[in-house]
Amino acid sequence: MALTYTPQDELGTVCPDFTLQATDGKTYSLKNFTNGNPFVVMFICNHCPYVKAIEDRLIELGHQLKSKHISVVAISSNDADTYPDDSFIELKKRAEYKNYPFPYLYDDSQEVAKRFGAVCTPDFFVYNKKSQLAYRGRLDDSWKEPGKVTRRELLNAVESLLISDEFPKGQTPSMGCSIKWKK
Repeated sequence: MALTYTPQDELGTVCPDFTLQATDGKTYSLKNFTNGNPFVVMFICNHCPYVKAIEDRLIELGHQLKSKHISVVAISSNDADTYPDDSFIELKKRAEYKNYPFPYLYDDSQEVAKRFGAVCTPDFFVYNKKSQLAYRGRLDDSWKEPGKVTRRELLNAVESLLISDEFPKGQTPSMGCSIKWKK
């Protein structure tokens, strides 16, 4: 497991379009998540210990944001041949078992991850009402121990974008396992 940190992106870049199959049997594209509010795109997977450590917090966040009409979508782009836990069928099983409150999409070609510049799992992208990148940072200030969380940075970023178009300040990179690219 190679620890990878997200790079600092140029805020204001427009969200790349995508069309991917989800574990719920539907196909989604960017337009499904743009409703005049900010939205969250997260790259996750099944096998990564960093994702596993925050999975329940992601589910809680998904429910909280859904109640505020904020779209959240998860995408897995890992090479399933090398990491079978990240195959489409395993993603489907996990999403159903954990009752994910957000669509879980499968990027088999890895083209979507490349367009976003995703580098690790988890990797979070928060877009403002104009579909411009406004936040690329971590979920909160304690990835490993939920009881030690004092700042819910991603949630705070989304809530600030509901009020103002200003990009949240003081973004701390997310960290996790590198995306498992096909050879």
